[in-house]
Amino acid sequence: MHVPDAGGRRWRPDARSLLLWGLVLLILGSLIAPVAIPTGTKTPLNFTVVALAVLVAVWMLTAAYRHDWIVLSLRPVPPLLALVAAALLSFAAVNQPWVYVAPLAPLRAQLGGLSVFILSAALFIMAADELQNVRWLEVISGVFLFMGGTYIIGRLAPPVGDRVLPFFQDGATAGSLFWTWLAALACGQAAFNRRLNVLLRLALGALVLATLYVGLMQARDWLSGWLPPLVAVVTTLCVGAPRLGAALTVVAGGVGTFYLPRVIAFVLTADNQYSLTTRLAAWRVLAKIVQASPALGFGPANYYHVTPLFPILGWYVHFSSHNTYIDLLAQTGFIGLGCFAWFVWEVARTGWELRRRFPGGFAHAYVLGALGGLAGTLAAGMLCDWVLPFVYNITLEGLRASMLGWLFLGGLLALLRTATVASQE
Repeated sequence: MHVPDAGGRRWRPDARSLLLWGLVLLILGSLIAPVAIPTGTKTPLNFTVVALAVLVAVWMLTAAYRHDWIVLSLRPVPPLLALVAAALLSFAAVNQPWVYVAPLAPLRAQLGGLSVFILSAALFIMAADELQNVRWLEVISGVFLFMGGTYIIGRLAPPVGDRVLPFFQDGATAGSLFWTWLAALACGQAAFNRRLNVLLRLALGALVLATLYVGLMQARDWLSGWLPPLVAVVTTLCVGAPRLGAALTVVAGGVGTFYLPRVIAFVLTADNQYSLTTRLAAWRVLAKIVQASPALGFGPANYYHVTPLFPILGWYVHFSSHNTYIDLLAQTGFIGLGCFAWFVWEVARTGWELRRRFPGGFAHAYVLGALGGLAGTLAAGMLCDWVLPFVYNITLEGLRASMLGWLFLGGLLALLRTATVASQE
């Protein structure tokens, strides 16, 4: 970034600084910008979709101009590119004129589903490439924690909520990854950033507890609002302080076992029992559908139009899986699901290796929080299509929240590049 000198020359930002400020704007806009560009369908193009497309285009042009594609060689990137390739290949295969497997989704819906794969992967790679300066990782984390904390205060204090909650978009705050990454990043910094001001660490710890409280007490029926954040917090503590984490897990497990009937009643409310029954029925049907095209699936969005060919609980209707992994199977087959599993493994390996590469400051706490966030994200994927929003369920509006997981995991990979450069100096 160019700064003014003593002669008073004007500041001119370079492309990298504009991209970094663009990531800050992406977080803010995804949470509060009510942008909705009509598409002629039930799903308009929201701020996140438009902003991501612009940022990715600028990043690719900048990287091409710099001839800098080193980020593509990092371990988690090839499997992620392979997942995108699987989605593209599946999309191309089912749209050949000589192929007929079932009625296909409209082309605009297929392209919308394909864009979820492309934009999510591109955000991860772009973040890994651009966030090598730890200061910027602090900035985007701080912006998100401040905005998330503001929302949580609004949920706990109605007079404040009346003023601030209307600004937040439902697509963001009703997404599981908003809650998951809010708890994960706050927990990491509160518990393990020893360089942070004590009062700020206490405030972040209170934010973790408040986030879990709102999920458990105000929205108990919505498992996606409190279970993935709880998984994220427990994982962060277990990875960062294994003895403490193990002790807490044993105590919580003992208490849970002792009060098992109450725990089951607390979790399996009438709504959740109905949801579980219908999802299991849907998965049995989708298992039959996947058998027709196990390698590449039916392409983005298409399986939704295949489901009426099979009865579910006696009804011939459209339905979705409400599960990221079954969505991957149905849309991209075992090839796509395998690529995703490979990607997760490489991200987890990267985070595990980075645990001891930084002293006890922000970066160290971020790594631990990101590992917790990864675990919570995987848990959220079991409960619904929160990781890769399905166009006929969470819709493109779900990118407002899902992009947080891809962005902050990309930040984890950026720390790998930072540590590598530091070790070479």
